[in-house]
This record gives sequence, C-alpha cells and structure tokens, in this order.
Amino acid sequence: MWWIIGIVALLLVWALVIYNGLVSKRNRVDNSLGQIEVQTKRRYDLIPNLVETVKGYASHEQQTFERVVQARNAAQAATGPAEQAQAENFLTGALRQLFAVAEAYPELRASENFQRLQTELSDTENKIAVARQIYNDSVLTFNNSVQVAPSNIVASMFGFKIREFFDAPEEASEPPRVQF
Repeated sequence: MWWIIGIVALLLVWALVIYNGLVSKRNRVDNSLGQIEVQTKRRYDLIPNLVETVKGYASHEQQTFERVVQARNAAQAATGPAEQAQAENFLTGALRQLFAVAEAYPELRASENFQRLQTELSDTENKIAVARQIYNDSVLTFNNSVQVAPSNIVASMFGFKIREFFDAPEEASEPPRVQF
C-alpha cells in the first residue's frame, strides 16, 4: 500500500515539475513576443518623423508617403506572428521606397535630423531582428516541451498548444538601406 502511495506521490511531483516548466517556457515566449512589440512600436513611432522630414524636401512624392503610412498602420493592426511578419515585410518595402526618394535630395541626406532618424531606425531594425530571434528560440524550446514525451502528456492534459514562429521573409529581416 505504501508503494502505491509513493508511486502516486512521485507521479504527482513529476507532473508538477513538468507543468511548472511548461508555464515558465510559455511565459518566456510571451515575454519575447512583448519585446518584439516594444521594438516595433519604437519603429512605428520613428516613421512619422521620418516621413515628415522627407516631406519637407520632397513634397511632390505624396504617393510614397501614403504608402509608408498605410504600411505602418497595417503593421500596427496585424495580429499574430504570421500576419505581423507579412505586414512588416510590406512596411520594409515602403520604407525602402521612401529612402529611394530621399536619395534624390542631397540637402535632405545632409540634414542632421534625417541622419539621426536613419541611425535610430537602423538601430531599431537591428533590435527587432534580435527580438525576433529570441522569440523564435523561446518558441522552439516551448514547442519541443509540448511535443516531446513525457512532457507532452502533461501539456495535453493542461491544454498547452504549440506556438507559431515569427517567420518573416528574408527581405523583411534586413533593415532598410539607410546608407547614402
């Protein structure tokens, strides 16, 4: 009888340890996703300043400005890693067009404000790339725990589901070219 109680207690402790590990890994994934959101918000906040700076020199490029603003709004409204990756790719393309417009204006390229915004955007793009990598690493660890025996038993009992990777197309992971 004591053997049965001991085995049951051992199984409960084992399940509890696995459950706590899954919760910890899930929280790490959520935190990593939050870090992506912090950096992308910083990016979104920089874009209007950049657009306004370029507008001052190239006011006739209205279609390009509108495309950047639409892409920014779409990226902000995106939900889930896959939709966000697609929206970010569109935004990166729009920013590249904006920088292509800026190349035609030497006074703009020499502007201290424009150069500062370029540097900030480039730094932010690098931080976003790092945050995405950390998120994907966290998702990999979590998904492995959810899918690999014996933790998959506890995961299925408590409803842990695999998470989606942040798979941006190759060109979306590259920062916009801001060197002139």
